[in-house]
Amino acid sequence: MPAPKRVVLASTSRYRRALLERLGFPFECADPRTDEAPRAGEPTGKTALRLAEAKARAVASAFADALVIGSDQVASCDGLRLDKPGSHANAVAQLSALSGRTASFETAVALLDTKSGRIGTRLVPCQVTFRVLSAELIESYLRKEKPYDCVGSAKAEGLGITLIARIDTEDPTSLVGLPLIALTELLSEAGMPVLG
Repeated sequence: MPAPKRVVLASTSRYRRALLERLGFPFECADPRTDEAPRAGEPTGKTALRLAEAKARAVASAFADALVIGSDQVASCDGLRLDKPGSHANAVAQLSALSGRTASFETAVALLDTKSGRIGTRLVPCQVTFRVLSAELIESYLRKEKPYDCVGSAKAEGLGITLIARIDTEDPTSLVGLPLIALTELLSEAGMPVLG
């Protein structure tokens, strides 16, 4: 049986790193330094796929024989893109706008084999319906969790779950930023089954 390949996560996200740690194999992290600006008229799913692949390719040259994972998430609500709020005021505005509405989170993952050049990708959609949120509830949540680095301003893996009425997805880890079901399939196709 061949030795397991070196695995590299092309991300500095602590959320993606924590998700990948669930699979139980060693990996390294590398900063892809990728321009994540959307292109005019580009559908959100295509943006996520393009950026996931771009991140994997951005660090590939530094690793001669490795499996490089890139991932990206693009969120929107009623056609408007959601970004990381970055501040309390922006998070209040974002959650107020999401109150009682459904947002779409599209998360892409790419797996690049740097030896063969083969790349596989998956796109996992997720629909998140928010409860009706009062100003007091929003303030209470933000004071406790401070999710200013989180797209949509609600960490579903934390207290943000209390703001959500419903999540519809085939892979719950996609909402956090790295779809592990899809990644497990890609790793298996690349000859590295997680439980192999």
